[in-house]
Amino acid sequence: MLWVEIGISFVKIALVLFVVLTLVAYLTLAERRISAFIQDRLGPNRVGPFGILQPLADGVKFIFKEDIIPDRANKPFYVMAPALSLVTAIVALAVIPIGKGFNTTLFGLLEDPFYVKLQIADVNAGLLFVLAITSLSVYGVVLGGWSSNSKYSLLGGLRAAAQMISYELSLGLSILGVILLAGSLRLNDIVEAQQKIWFAIPQALGFLVFMVSSFAETNRLPFDLPEAEPEIVAGYHTEYSSMKFAMFFMAEYTHMIVASALMVCLFLGGWYPLPFGGWFGIDIERYWYLPPIVFIGKVFFLLFLFIWVRWTIPRFRYDQVMKLGWKVLFPLGVLNIIVTSAVMVFVYK
Repeated sequence: MLWVEIGISFVKIALVLFVVLTLVAYLTLAERRISAFIQDRLGPNRVGPFGILQPLADGVKFIFKEDIIPDRANKPFYVMAPALSLVTAIVALAVIPIGKGFNTTLFGLLEDPFYVKLQIADVNAGLLFVLAITSLSVYGVVLGGWSSNSKYSLLGGLRAAAQMISYELSLGLSILGVILLAGSLRLNDIVEAQQKIWFAIPQALGFLVFMVSSFAETNRLPFDLPEAEPEIVAGYHTEYSSMKFAMFFMAEYTHMIVASALMVCLFLGGWYPLPFGGWFGIDIERYWYLPPIVFIGKVFFLLFLFIWVRWTIPRFRYDQVMKLGWKVLFPLGVLNIIVTSAVMVFVYK
């Protein structure tokens, strides 16, 4: 059955790549239409019915735009930086489960049913894997800023490095309470531990810290100081053009998808539809397609929240960003661990 596992893994990888890259393209359209609604204007509506072909037009435009590389740039790192940002975001999706799985005989090709998990790789330390891979994305931003040989790009890269390091601490602390309650680093186990109650309820403080830190980690408004057009032109991607420029934005939207999926797994019950109780007697082994629908619906809601916040809250000053990370979120993350540990010692002993 080894060949079956390898074949199904390749199909999963191809499917995830297709779905994620398509979703990234249409997130750009969703962002422009939602921002237009918030600002009482129309947004893109000319290319295709209701503007649904606008992402395709944008892709063609980026492909055919002139690819300019500055003369004094460090070309190997300059070319590698956008790819590094995008690849680290996509790889992190490999361990995120969107459902329980199902049995199949592959249209009668197999004698015995084969169980297909709705994730690419079921890793025991899946949560640790996601945190490790996503933390590498800072190298793409920093290398892009440094290798461009531009003061504006370098300032954007340095801002991104400082911001990501600062908020990764509070983000890591915020999930320790979840790990304590679930007793596992495996994402499937964490989701199953929320069958009776979502962790967003007992871990409301940790959820808040994680959500704010996720906004900062993805460089989204009000935390987009690495780009900050009024101050440093476009930040770390000032000297980029064509598809390299597009890849940085593809990486940003992919990181939004990863952050949203991780939030659903850790705090919002994964594929369980309601905060209290499971599936109320529904056989999800039989109706295996229902959990993925619930999971993806929650991810879409959080993606909408990312867009909504961007066009609602103004950008912070850089000193406010650092103050929020070190003087507010970091102490709240520590407090959440202390309270969670105390409750588990005195209540669940």
